[in-house]
Amino acid sequence: MANDEIADLVARATAGDPGGDPTSDRRSRQKALAALIPALTRSAKASGIRAVAAGRWLADLIIELAPRVPVRDALALRRQHPSLSDIEIAERLIRQATKTTAGLGAAAGGLAAVEFLSPPMLLAAPVQLAAEMLTVTAVELKLVAELHELLERPAHGSISERASAYLMSWVRRRAISPQLGGAGLSAAFGAAAKRELRSQVLRRIGRSTTTLAPFMAGAVAGAEVNRRATKALGETLLAELRGLNEERWFRQV
Repeated sequence: MANDEIADLVARATAGDPGGDPTSDRRSRQKALAALIPALTRSAKASGIRAVAAGRWLADLIIELAPRVPVRDALALRRQHPSLSDIEIAERLIRQATKTTAGLGAAAGGLAAVEFLSPPMLLAAPVQLAAEMLTVTAVELKLVAELHELLERPAHGSISERASAYLMSWVRRRAISPQLGGAGLSAAFGAAAKRELRSQVLRRIGRSTTTLAPFMAGAVAGAEVNRRATKALGETLLAELRGLNEERWFRQV
């Protein structure tokens, strides 16, 4: 189970301020991200520098967090959007997730801009990138899971098994196999899968370094990088779940 404090702060950052204006929403995300950094710093120190540098620490956090990402099933999604078709709901889910991850990139970039001239905070830059990565991953995992649920391709098994399947879908950037049963899900995160997850994490961290640009350039760049990545993930997964381009891999952005 993920550290409760980290999981709660991730939830706060991804929620933002839904009822507020864009400025209020960004400030709410920045506040949660700022609180997440010390919690992640303590966790990283406990794991050790080798685990952090190799991506094992963040990958393990993602694996622990995955079962705690709230996922609505098809019935709940249809009840919340009674006037929309399944495809229209899916498109709305992609737009919402894209907006959220863009907001997280802008918030992280804005936070870096405020603290750019502070040497102690510059030393914390890798943890700040981890905070953005963890929150963006939570949003994208929710999107992956809800698209599968909505389009009648849900994972089966326990909460942990379903979370593992959806996480594997996120790692490999394609839909889960409908033939994969509970036993397959239990074995989904063996050594090879963890290596794939670490590679994906390190690639995304590399792209997220744009949020550390000085002043507000990082906010603009971070928002655009996340927007493009989440949009590509959602749209390509939707096409595959609909049976379009069945053998097509996700585009890497």
